[in-house]
Amino acid sequence: MALFWGLTAALTVTLGAIAIIDLRTFRIPDLLSLPLIPAGLAAALWLPLLPIQHHLIGAAAGFAVFAAIGGWYYRRTGVDGLGLGDAKLFAGAGAWLGWQALPMVLLIAALGGLAYAGLQGLRNRHAALAFGPWLALGFWTMWIWAHLPLHISV
Repeated sequence: MALFWGLTAALTVTLGAIAIIDLRTFRIPDLLSLPLIPAGLAAALWLPLLPIQHHLIGAAAGFAVFAAIGGWYYRRTGVDGLGLGDAKLFAGAGAWLGWQALPMVLLIAALGGLAYAGLQGLRNRHAALAFGPWLALGFWTMWIWAHLPLHISV
């Protein structure tokens, strides 16, 4: 149980830092996002809910999907709409959670981002949106959803 809480604390601090930095700078530092991938794979070995292959596929698919979408958008518009920082963070989510959780991470992130954009739209229709905080929220929510029932004492 201590391992779960230690991992959760480290994940919470890291995702919180990513969210704050991305909100301020519209960038997700590699120093924070890249270590999430090996840490997530290690966590998957230490607290196995799924076979490790699911986490490896999650990391690869998370990066590939977001990198492809970001590349397509850039080629189409000439503007970075989804950066590689988001792709690396989504890869980290896949490493920690497995590929099966990625659609829900993305749904939570999209709903959070849309709600925030809606509120911002009332003040500034053309404001940029940092997506990292919403990915971090979806990532953290799914980590808790998957593991907390196994690690709480009643």
